[in-house]
Amino acid sequence: MKNQLHPIRTEADYRAALKTAEAFFDADEEPDPDSIDGAYFEALVTLIEAYEKKHYPIAPPDPIAAIKFRMEQAGLSVADLTPYIGQKNRVYEVLNGKRKLTLAMIRKLVTLGIPAASLVAAE
Repeated sequence: MKNQLHPIRTEADYRAALKTAEAFFDADEEPDPDSIDGAYFEALVTLIEAYEKKHYPIAPPDPIAAIKFRMEQAGLSVADLTPYIGQKNRVYEVLNGKRKLTLAMIRKLVTLGIPAASLVAAE
């Protein structure tokens, strides 16, 4: 069993926790989740994630960037977005930031695999 777990409160605690977790990642096999080491590793990762969420939050991308990223990922064209946004001119207006997304557009775009949180991000 590794060191005793404790909350990660400082940057030094965080770096030490990452160093401890690194040993698990460097091992040839992950520890058995039902073992003491497995439980320790799971708890350690949970503490690290909580610290990162609080101190290093990742904001969702802006809505236009999220749409363009999905278009690139899926090889979609402007024409492919017309069922989700409207006619081509409207798609261009949205992609150029001249028109805001409506709730109806957001609901349809979510079905393309774009996270709703990205589509409703504050400007």
